[in-house]
Amino acid sequence: MPTKKIENGDGRLRHAARSVTLESVARLAGVAPTTVSRALNHPEKVAAKTLSRIQDAIASTGYVPNLLAGGLASSRSRLIAAIVPSIANLVYAETIQSFTRRVRESGYQVFLGETGYDPDAEEELVVTVLSRRPDAIFLTGIHHSATCRQRLLAAGIPIVETWDITPTPLDIAVGFSHSRVGHSVAAYLHDRGHRTFGVASADDPRARLRNRAFTAELAERGIDRVATSYLSPVSSLELGRRALADLLATTPTPMAVFCSSDTVAQGVLVEAQARGLASPDDVAIVGFGDQNFAAFTYPALTTVKVDRVTIGERSAEALLARLDDEPVEENVVDVGFEIIARQTA
Repeated sequence: MPTKKIENGDGRLRHAARSVTLESVARLAGVAPTTVSRALNHPEKVAAKTLSRIQDAIASTGYVPNLLAGGLASSRSRLIAAIVPSIANLVYAETIQSFTRRVRESGYQVFLGETGYDPDAEEELVVTVLSRRPDAIFLTGIHHSATCRQRLLAAGIPIVETWDITPTPLDIAVGFSHSRVGHSVAAYLHDRGHRTFGVASADDPRARLRNRAFTAELAERGIDRVATSYLSPVSSLELGRRALADLLATTPTPMAVFCSSDTVAQGVLVEAQARGLASPDDVAIVGFGDQNFAAFTYPALTTVKVDRVTIGERSAEALLARLDDEPVEENVVDVGFEIIARQTA
C-alpha cells in the first residue's frame, strides 16, 4: 500500500499509510467500485469467484468500509449506542453484556458511553453519539434534560429506556418500578417487627425514588422518622461504612437499614462488625441488586433481585424488532423484582 513520509518533531521520519478507499480495493480486485459496494451489502448477489477476489483485496489492504458513505446501498451504520451511569457498577455491566451479545448476533456493534450519573454529561454524550448516526440508542433511566429529550425525539431512531418504567416512554421502556421496590422493602422490614429505620444511599435519581417510596410506606404505617445518609453518587464499600457511621450518630440501634446497592450494604455490614454490632439483631440490612457476592457475605445479605440479563435481552429484542420494521408487542416491559431473604434481614 502506498505511503508518504512525515517528519516528526525530533527530525526523524515516520511512514503514514494513506487511507485505503473502496476504489483502490476495486482496482486491486479488478472490478468496478459498485461491485465492491454490492459485495459489502449483498454478498449473495455477487458471483463466488468475484466475491473471493474482493474479499482477498479487502484482506490484503486492511480496508474498513465506511458504512455512512453515500456510495453504499445501505444507510445503516450497524452501530447501537448504549449509555450507562457507570461502567464499574456490576448491575449495569451484566445488562450491557447480555444486550451486546444479542445485538451482535444480528450484525450490530455497541458504542458504550458513561455519564457518571450526571444529566448534563448524558446530554453531551447523546449529542456526540447522534453525530455518529447510530441506528438505535440504549439509555439507562427515564429522566433526561429537556434538550436531551428533544434531540432524542428528533433523531427518529429506535430508543429503549432501561432500569425504569413509565407509561410515556420516548419509544420503548424495559425495567421495573423503583417506587414499588421502596414500598415493598419497607413493608418487608416493618412486617418483621422493625420500628427504627435508616437509609444508606448513593445520591442517584433511581435510588432517591426508591428511598422516597420507602419513607412514604413507613409513614403510612406510623413511622414518621427515617434517618438518611446520602454521600457520593457512586456506590462503594467506603460509602456504606461512612453512611452507617452517619446514621449511628443520630439513630439508636436496633435499626433496619435500606441500602442503594449491595456494595453499599456490604460497607454497612463491615462497619457494623467493626463496631461490634451484630446483623440482623443490632443492624438489619437490605441491599439492592443481588450481586454475585451477596449470598456469600457473612452473614449472607438480604437484597432486592432484578433480572439484569433479561433487561438486556428484552431491550435488544425490542430494538432489533424496530430496526426490522416488525411490530413490538409491548412498548413498556416490566421485568419485576424479588426480595431475596437471607440472614441480614
